Amino acid sequence: MTIEQLIHGHSQTSGQKTALVSGDTEISYAGLWEEILKKASWFSAFAQRGDRVILSANKSIEFVYAYFGAHLAGLICVPIDPETNPTRLARIIDVSRPKFVAGELRNSGETKVLPFGEIRQEVSSSFDFPQENDIADLLFTTGTTGLPKGVALTFKNQMAAADNINTFIRNTAEDIELLALPVSHSFGLGRLRCVLGKGGTLVMLGSFASMKKFFGEMERCRVTGFGMVPASWSYILKMSGDKIARFASQLRYIEIGSAFMSLENKQKLMQLLPDTRICMHYGLTEASRSAFISFHDDGEHLMSVGKPSPNTDIAIFSEDGMPVSAGEDGEICVKGSHVCSGYWGQPSEVFASDFFGDYFRTGDWGHIDGDGFIYMVSRKKEIINVGGKKVSPIEVEEVLDTIDGIEESACIGIRDDVLGEKVKAFCVCSKDVDFGQVKKVLMNNLENYKVPDSFEIVESIPKTASGKIQRLLLKN
Repeated sequence: MTIEQLIHGHSQTSGQKTALVSGDTEISYAGLWEEILKKASWFSAFAQRGDRVILSANKSIEFVYAYFGAHLAGLICVPIDPETNPTRLARIIDVSRPKFVAGELRNSGETKVLPFGEIRQEVSSSFDFPQENDIADLLFTTGTTGLPKGVALTFKNQMAAADNINTFIRNTAEDIELLALPVSHSFGLGRLRCVLGKGGTLVMLGSFASMKKFFGEMERCRVTGFGMVPASWSYILKMSGDKIARFASQLRYIEIGSAFMSLENKQKLMQLLPDTRICMHYGLTEASRSAFISFHDDGEHLMSVGKPSPNTDIAIFSEDGMPVSAGEDGEICVKGSHVCSGYWGQPSEVFASDFFGDYFRTGDWGHIDGDGFIYMVSRKKEIINVGGKKVSPIEVEEVLDTIDGIEESACIGIRDDVLGEKVKAFCVCSKDVDFGQVKKVLMNNLENYKVPDSFEIVESIPKTASGKIQRLLLKN
């Protein structure tokens, strides 16, 4: 079974039910399936099964049609942020070798981008549903090398993750979910699949930027749940105070994930929504939502990441791959059908090195206490997590090092009460540098969340004997 098969089933059994809402536009399940078929027909006419298509994941209804239509046509989707910078886009294109780039990209440069509206034709053929072991998506993370790494997710991986999430959160066909998360990342795409797979209604909102729109749609559509990152909750509190409490009897669930959240913010949310199932997940692109905690049920363990998700096993291993005792720190490792199938374009042995036996190595350090709750102590990898968005230090350093006066740089993540982490840059300078101007250069070349919040001038950058930057030493 795939999400596409489930959507088709809903179009047959409850075709007039609303699947998608975007402003004044409402699409039924029957209408959704018809549009998916039109996209699939176009893709089938101009591409072969297994071809890749880069999709600008702009949270429009047209993206939803194209995403599932490409799957139905046997294509592999590569969803990317519409704000993706030119360097990253070029690298993703180089790795994925797409047949098409579709949607709207702010920094497309010379790349030809096909508008979603042009991917459309009358249905002229029938389609076989994807096989569970076919690759559905390539989600590009930023690895420790700074180069995009294409995480290959099969339809089986995606279906297993959706089952695990829906089981824990207790989603049903009666849910009406507000989607304000980016759909270029695992979290937002997962919510899209979970809701439509269950036969619920998805209300598409651009972002959490406008509290008037957020609460307006909550009221107008009788929203029963939504997903958010901790930074969004901090913003909602700052901009609207306790207003969300007005929806306490309406909201059945909230899913939170992707970054650190303070105990104070967790307790505040629990206080305002005493009867809402507030769930927070732990995971990564390669193993989406591997653990969950329910705030109200697990109130004594709020600073843990919870327990393994349904149908998931988590164990702690030492650096040499041996299981450790309860309470002992080690690498958090995950086993389950939701774990990705490989890295696109990389040898199988590279992917195999990320496992201890059947357990995927997350690169995160932590322990499991005597009650089975998992505590993450630190991120072993050097990726910086800004409000749930991952930042490669190398990507930022590459731009910094091109600026006149900056001889060398290194970036790390430092603690931030709102975003979890923010970027700090250490620079070796050959002359006086105006860091206000440096920020402007960075903002023209990188997404805003990747621009360092602070800078420190240092005499040298710590390195290994082989010349590799030792970023963790900069945290001391």
